[in-house]
Amino acid sequence: MINEIKKDAQERMVKSLESLGRNLASIRTGRAHPSILDSIKVPAYGSEMPLNQVAAISVEDARTLKIVAHDKALGAAIEKAIMTSDLGLNPSSAGTTIRVPMPALTEETRRGYTKQARGVAEDAKVAVRNVRRDALAELKKLSKDKEISEDEERRAADEVQKLTDKFVAEVEKALEAKETDLMAV
Repeated sequence: MINEIKKDAQERMVKSLESLGRNLASIRTGRAHPSILDSIKVPAYGSEMPLNQVAAISVEDARTLKIVAHDKALGAAIEKAIMTSDLGLNPSSAGTTIRVPMPALTEETRRGYTKQARGVAEDAKVAVRNVRRDALAELKKLSKDKEISEDEERRAADEVQKLTDKFVAEVEKALEAKETDLMAV
């Protein structure tokens, strides 16, 4: 019973960390990376579809993304979707290929992206702490229902806390890596 609670807590904390990784990847650095465009939806075939489902996205060089639409008719819609996104990118099309140059980051935008990264990391820490709270509540309920002893509850609570500390440290490490990446000129 206790092991199931700890295992569930660890799985949920891993999911929080994976979510943090995806969110940090979507924050733009000076280098081109296809995950920057993950949030863009393109009106296609009567609905909004993710860009990566209607086009092939690749890195042409360190500062340029290359997008090739699967359907040539979607080129203009893809270009418009990128321009209207809040990423501040200005695509240019050459036939069937759309190139998206990554503008160099100014000191001010670097600070803004760093602040955004810290907010995302804080959300991940809150998610990890919420998992801890849920696990501790389940342990307390088991103790209250006399299914486990108070000593077992305390030992399990200590293990859940150690697990929480480990994941919070990993969140900090991911944030530090992203901040270093953002501040590199």
